[in-house]
Order: sequence, then C-alpha cells, then structure tokens
Amino acid sequence: MSIQIAPSILSADFVNLESELKTIRTADLVHVDVMDHHFVPNLTLGEPVVQRICQVSPIPVDVHLMIEDPDRWAPEFARCGADSVTFHMGATHAPIRLARQLHDMGVKACFAVRPAEPVEPLFDILDEFDMILIMTVEPGFGGQKFLSNQMDKVRRLRDQITAKGLDTHIQVDGGVSPATAAQVAKAGADVLVAGSAVYGADNPAEAIAAIREQAQSAFRA
Repeated sequence: MSIQIAPSILSADFVNLESELKTIRTADLVHVDVMDHHFVPNLTLGEPVVQRICQVSPIPVDVHLMIEDPDRWAPEFARCGADSVTFHMGATHAPIRLARQLHDMGVKACFAVRPAEPVEPLFDILDEFDMILIMTVEPGFGGQKFLSNQMDKVRRLRDQITAKGLDTHIQVDGGVSPATAAQVAKAGADVLVAGSAVYGADNPAEAIAAIREQAQSAFRA
C-alpha cells in the first residue's frame, strides 16, 4: 500500500487559496477542515468556499467535518464535489446510515476519532468505511504538538484491518512532519495530513516529498 500525503489548507493563506492549492499539486489529496465554532472552538469554511475549492483543486478534496449534526450536513458537502467526507464519532447519531448515504452519492465515507475517544467501538463496523482518521491533536486549530500516545491506537486499528482482510485506510492528522512521519507510518497509517509542515516550508513540494519518503520507508503493512 502506498503512502498518501494530504496537506491541510488550515495552514494555508485563505486569501489566496487557489494559488495555495497549486503549490501542493504533487500531493495525493487536499485536506479541508470545516469547523462550525460549536463542535470545536474555531470557525473556518462553509459550503460555497468548499464547492469552489473542489472546482479548482488539482487534486482530490478530502473534507473533514468538525461540526455538529453531520447526519444533516455531510451530504451537502458531498454535493460540493468532495472525493471523501469525514465525520466525527462524537457528532453523528447514525454513522452507518450516513456512510451508506455517502457511498450512494459516489463519495468515500470516513470516520474520525479524537484523542480521548477509543477506537475499539469501530472494530465491528470497519467494513462500512473507506478510511478512519485518528486525531493526534485536539481538533480545532493547526500547529499543535503531536501526541505520540495515539500510535498505540493506530497499531490496534491496523491489526484489526489486517485481520479482517479490509483495505480501509488509516489517516493521521495533527503534528505530522518529516520528523514524525516515520513514526506514524510504522504504526500503520497510510494517509498523512500535514498542515504547517507543508505550508510553513519554504518549498511545499519538497516538504511533501520529504514526508512521503520518511513515511514510505517505515510503513507497516
């Protein structure tokens, strides 16, 4: 399984998003954080901006919903043109129904787990999701310190995916950089979200390549 890099535009210049998207064209996905100032203490982008991002992005758009009531709103963001939509364990009331609705719309369905939440409740429903996102920071703001204690969670999840013969991806978001990429991939994650490590670099393309190289060489299948 090859490593995918998904730069987060949370660390980009919001006034120049189209040009910022062009600087990460060598990545696999662009990670778009949608926050509602209720589920998390921050406010970012709504549907009109996400729709425009989907229209101009040179790579597929991975929408991460950190919002209340994703059962209502996730399909709306799918209609914006997203390739995948992620919603949180602590926000959805009917995760399987929502995942199947997104699949019916031709969009990948992904489930997110915050640092204090266990991953074990997902083990029996892994086959309903294309990807599980393990947060290695508290959601809401970029630039936070990487929580290495979440790697045990990634390892347990990878063991379950392998045991069940699934091709579910594991995404890690928070504090990913060339310095932490190998640790993340060795635990079993294959989709790495990096914000400030990419957009804070002098050359985003070189930062993407460095993260990919470190992760690919360490990945635990």
